[in-house]
Amino acid sequence: MNEASERSFSREQIREIWHQYLTTGTVPDYLPQPWFERKAVRSLAKYLPSDPRCTLCHYPFQGVGGVLSRALLAIEPSDLNPSICNVCERFGARYQGGAEVDMSMLFADVRGSTRLAEEMSAGQYSHLIHRFYRRTTRQIFRADGWVEKLIGDAVTGLFVPGFVGPDHARVALETAVAILQTCGYQERSEPWVPVGVGVHTGETFIGSVSVDGGGASITALGDAMNTAARLTDMAGSGEIVFSCKIAEAAGIDPVGLESRAVSVKGRSEPIDVWVSGAAELAQALQ
Repeated sequence: MNEASERSFSREQIREIWHQYLTTGTVPDYLPQPWFERKAVRSLAKYLPSDPRCTLCHYPFQGVGGVLSRALLAIEPSDLNPSICNVCERFGARYQGGAEVDMSMLFADVRGSTRLAEEMSAGQYSHLIHRFYRRTTRQIFRADGWVEKLIGDAVTGLFVPGFVGPDHARVALETAVAILQTCGYQERSEPWVPVGVGVHTGETFIGSVSVDGGGASITALGDAMNTAARLTDMAGSGEIVFSCKIAEAAGIDPVGLESRAVSVKGRSEPIDVWVSGAAELAQALQ
C-alpha cells in the first residue's frame, strides 16, 4: 500500500480495520495487502521448511524456509510474541490508530525489588531480573499472549481475543498460575524470586502509537489497564489478585478465596477483588 492510499482511510475506517484484526486475527478482504500476506499464500507457507514457524501466517523462522522468509520478505519473529511473525508490527505501521476491544491483561511484578537490589551485586540482580523476564514471558508466549512491555522489574501481558481466542479471561488466569509456578511457588518449595500478579479484563484501547521521527509500536491504554496495574500493586509475594469481572468472564467460582475491596485511582468507589495463591486458583479453574 502506498502512502496516498493509506491516507484515504478515515478514522472510523481505521477503527473498524483494527477492531476486526484484534477480534479475529484477520484484516478485511477489501484492504490491499502485500501478496505474501494474503490468505491464499499464507495457507501455502506451511509447506515451507521448517519449524518453528508463525502460528498465524505459517511462515517458518528456521531452516531454508526461514532464511528465505527473512531475506526475501523480511519476516522474522515478532517482538510481541516470538511464536508469531512481525506482520503485526507492519500492520500497526501501515494503519496508525486502533480500536477498543474486550480483552484481558496481566501484570507480573517482582516484590521487594529495592531490597533485593541492595542485598545483591549489580551483576547478580541483573541476572535475577533477566531470569524473571525469560520465565514469565515464556508462559505468556505459550498462551499466545503478547508481551507489551518489560519495565524495570515488571512484565505486562496482553491476551487479545483474535489471537488467544474467546476464552482470553480464563487463559490470562491460567497464565498467572503458570507464572507463579515457574517462579518457584510450588508445594513445599521456596520461590527463587518473590512475585505478585494482577489480572483483569475489560474494554481496552489497543493500537499503534508513534512519535515524530520514530517508528510505531503497539500498546494498550485505558481504565482496564490502569486497574490491572493497581491490582498488581496490591499483590504480595506469591499472590494473584484478580477482579470479580475476570472471575465472572472466566466462569470460575472463587468461593473460599480471600476477597478484598481495592481503591483504584480515578474511581470513586473501591472494586471487589479476589486474592489467591497458585494452587488455590488452579483448583478453582478446574
